Amino acid sequence: MMKQVKVIFSVLLILISFSGFSQHLADTAGKEQKTVYLFSGIGADSSIFKNLKLPGYHKVYITWIPALPDETLTDYAGRIKSQITVENPYLIGLSFGGIMAVEVSKQIHVKKMVLISSVRTKDELNKRQFFFIKLGLYRIIPSALIKRTNFLTYRYFGAHSKSDKKALTKLLKDTDVTFFRWALKSIGYWHNKEVPERTIQIHGTADRVIASRFVHPDYRIKGGGHLMVFNRADTISKIIRNYFRD
Repeated sequence: MMKQVKVIFSVLLILISFSGFSQHLADTAGKEQKTVYLFSGIGADSSIFKNLKLPGYHKVYITWIPALPDETLTDYAGRIKSQITVENPYLIGLSFGGIMAVEVSKQIHVKKMVLISSVRTKDELNKRQFFFIKLGLYRIIPSALIKRTNFLTYRYFGAHSKSDKKALTKLLKDTDVTFFRWALKSIGYWHNKEVPERTIQIHGTADRVIASRFVHPDYRIKGGGHLMVFNRADTISKIIRNYFRD
């Protein structure tokens, strides 16, 4: 009799244990991850972000859509924001993607935003670059030259290691030249002077694409170039995690 009681008692303990365990799994599954939307550089894909480590966050990569010929950045942001489907999202914008994230943040409520190798306002861009763009000189750059890498582009983008050069080569090779030209033209006529709220800016001291001397970031990465999201990802990931956690 005692043996039967012990068996029944053991079975009950196992059932209770499984019940609690199942409930724990259900609770864990029910907890939604915070969603962060990532805007890459001009025409680039999500591969540039592959080294970022953001555990606990559901990453959604914004896909560039074809731009209309005379579309402004504001109008384009109004269309691309349809890819953001959660309320109070976190945004991360890289280079041109940072400019677009700023425009999107003016149209929806954003929890927090991070700009990497990018700018908050027009005043942080090099005035010589504006002059170059407004003259329309970008139109005469051959498509093959835009999509090709050499020692000058490696230096300009801060690609020093073999993996950096491989990543940059892929990014430029896959660049949509039509979108690239539209983006440059649109930046030339970008007039934003409104500093976005709930935003931090991370910039490299060796950035040549968006010169470090013109920006006033919250975090400066010593020696970081325009590709630092790829080759300084550990440092940048830590900054982002700490900022999102606060």
